[in-house]
Amino acid sequence: MTRHIAERYIRFAQLEAAGQSPIYERLALHVARSQNCLGFLSTLPADRQQPNLLFAAVRHVAGNISCPEAFDRVIRDRAEEVATVMRRRTTQTNEPGRCAVLLTLLAQITGPITLIEVGASAGLCLLPDVYGYDWGDHKLPPPPEFEGRAPILQCNTSPGTPRPMAHPDIIWRAGLDLNPLDVSRDADVAWLEQLVWPEHQLRLDRLRSAVSVAQCCPPRLVAGDLTQDLPALIAEAPPNATVVVFHTAVLTYVADQQRRDAFARNMLESDAIWISNEGPRVFPQFAARAGQYREDMFLLMQNGQPLTWTGPHGQQIAWLSATQA
Repeated sequence: MTRHIAERYIRFAQLEAAGQSPIYERLALHVARSQNCLGFLSTLPADRQQPNLLFAAVRHVAGNISCPEAFDRVIRDRAEEVATVMRRRTTQTNEPGRCAVLLTLLAQITGPITLIEVGASAGLCLLPDVYGYDWGDHKLPPPPEFEGRAPILQCNTSPGTPRPMAHPDIIWRAGLDLNPLDVSRDADVAWLEQLVWPEHQLRLDRLRSAVSVAQCCPPRLVAGDLTQDLPALIAEAPPNATVVVFHTAVLTYVADQQRRDAFARNMLESDAIWISNEGPRVFPQFAARAGQYREDMFLLMQNGQPLTWTGPHGQQIAWLSATQA
């Protein structure tokens, strides 16, 4: 069992943290070699062994730690505190930067939109019409009423990427999550901040800006299971708008592939537009159409059709050519 955990941390170090977070790359490789850390993780349920969850929990308990020896001491001396956080919390990284890639699809929808997010966390990605955007050669400022408060989300784009000229017309929005986070609760906001990787000050700054906006206009969040409770939420949507259901870095935490595939079938059979932004292994039946896997990136799809590779934090778009897609 510990070998499987070690391999997971090696993959995280090599495919996610490398080039993005030297601290987490170093710590993940250390965990993969540490019997102390592997033994600790083996006492937790499989869905509570993720690197992001472990590192955020250690930060929650002991502050920022970059030294493997100090990390080992926390796991040895404060194991129960760390385990308590990992059992109570989940990796609900609410990265508003991902709206920069989502908007390339949302802005192409004409008319009013009903926007529903599954795995919404605190709902920060439910406000794409509030933020400003900088795609390098094209910018879209936030609406005037949010100027100076809303974050400006930066994203590098490749040729062929659609350039949104205006914000989408979202008239109704709601989020579904097993355990929604509340931006009015200091403890929930602190947890969101601890999930941001330690070197990523820009991400932390824009998270705080997005939280400030959400505190003024909080989206509706509903507690529920995406594989069971989504139809009821869709049924509440007003009839005069296009229903868009989206998720980003969420279905990867549904471990059972059959449940993922059932969710995909239900979405394709619905009348909603389905936007998925996940790692390519989440829906391999669709990802095969995108060509060779990009293990370090997400795959943005609409109704099961791959359209572009995206940076996990919304920092990059590599649009697929017509022949690839």
